[in-house]
Amino acid sequence: MSSEAPANPDAAPPAERLGMLEERLSFQSRFVLVFGEIDDKLALVTCRRLLALSEQSDAPITMLVSSPGGHVESGDAIHDMIRFVRAPVTTVGSGWVASAGCHIFLAPPKERRVCLPNTRFMIHQPAGGAGGQATDIAIQAKEILRTRERIASVIARQTGKAQATVLADMERDFWMSADEAVAYGIVSRVIERQKDLA
Repeated sequence: MSSEAPANPDAAPPAERLGMLEERLSFQSRFVLVFGEIDDKLALVTCRRLLALSEQSDAPITMLVSSPGGHVESGDAIHDMIRFVRAPVTTVGSGWVASAGCHIFLAPPKERRVCLPNTRFMIHQPAGGAGGQATDIAIQAKEILRTRERIASVIARQTGKAQATVLADMERDFWMSADEAVAYGIVSRVIERQKDLA
């Protein structure tokens, strides 16, 4: 994996220039975007970017998160990578930060978790699509319960809430405004401009 910024976009075919320019600007600004549904492809791109930026410099990385959630384990991969890399990561919530998106958002310490004014947050228990033989359904149900406990434990640890409180809140979709997320402990503060990150 190269820690270098992408090659000169002027040398690329016209169709690729915009993407390469965005890539270069991302390396210069040290921004990572996590937008949309979380799946293995997004996790791969995001983890690769975090590793490359951290290899390039120990300077802070800013991750903008706007996601309805998605695949739990793909969210786990990004969450763990944020904590793994040397460079400190600040998550910035925008739009909506829900489910596995909230799990990613919670990875840094509280002082490095901020959001824009109109961001909505949502936590809930993981969904299951159990099917097949009865024994397989029982195994899947057990794994869903273990995942629920694990996710609740992360939320409790990162917010300072009691795990029992978090589990009760996760029983249904639990929506919060930006200010409510601050009160809950998910967000440290609401910002309006990039300069507020400093």
